[in-house]
Amino acid sequence: MTEFVIPVPAVPSLAIDGQDARFPLRRVYCVGRNYSEHAREMGHDPDREPPFFFGKPTDAVVPAQGEIPYPTLTSDLHHEVELVVAIGKGGKNIAPEQALEHVWGYGVGVDLTRRDLQASAKKMGRPWDFAKGFDYSAPTTALLPVSQVGHPAESKIWLAVNGESRQTGNLNDQIWQVAEVISYLSEAVELKAGDIIYTGTPSGVSALQPGDVVTGGIDGIGEFSFTLGAKP
Repeated sequence: MTEFVIPVPAVPSLAIDGQDARFPLRRVYCVGRNYSEHAREMGHDPDREPPFFFGKPTDAVVPAQGEIPYPTLTSDLHHEVELVVAIGKGGKNIAPEQALEHVWGYGVGVDLTRRDLQASAKKMGRPWDFAKGFDYSAPTTALLPVSQVGHPAESKIWLAVNGESRQTGNLNDQIWQVAEVISYLSEAVELKAGDIIYTGTPSGVSALQPGDVVTGGIDGIGEFSFTLGAKP
């Protein structure tokens, strides 16, 4: 038995709807600008250029419920609602035709973004880590296994703040569909069970304020509701 010099950190995990068992997390990958209207609102061409990815720490993934702390170092926190794909079987160079066989299930997540930090990092050609990968930056619903939900391709995705609609789209608006995202990502890294992929957000991203009630979901996958805490 391996002995460690400090207590072993807890394994980050996601709840599974209707089960006591949980889905352990290995890595978190996020696809940037995967909806054409969102690409346009961020000032980019939505044509099918190769997808690009960034990451978040696994312990940034928290339940999308209750109170989510407002992060430090920002005055421009944005919401981005996304379909989350949970990988149950790993692989490299996965063909698109076989990619969905590697999916364990699906959930709904919010990629919280310190937009001011991201803009500053872009301007200086620096990494986005502190803009995207801060504590509590990935509120996510419980997962639904494929056996229950299949592979959603034409479901409504939405987010509202204090009851006011902010983001509305459809999964079929994605520039790169789930199978293509998995295939492309597996050419760069070996995917393994426990990986999750945030697949991009529709247009309508905007700033959140302390005390805002954030609700949203994807039809057939799940819904969420959480409140932003006070500024630190």
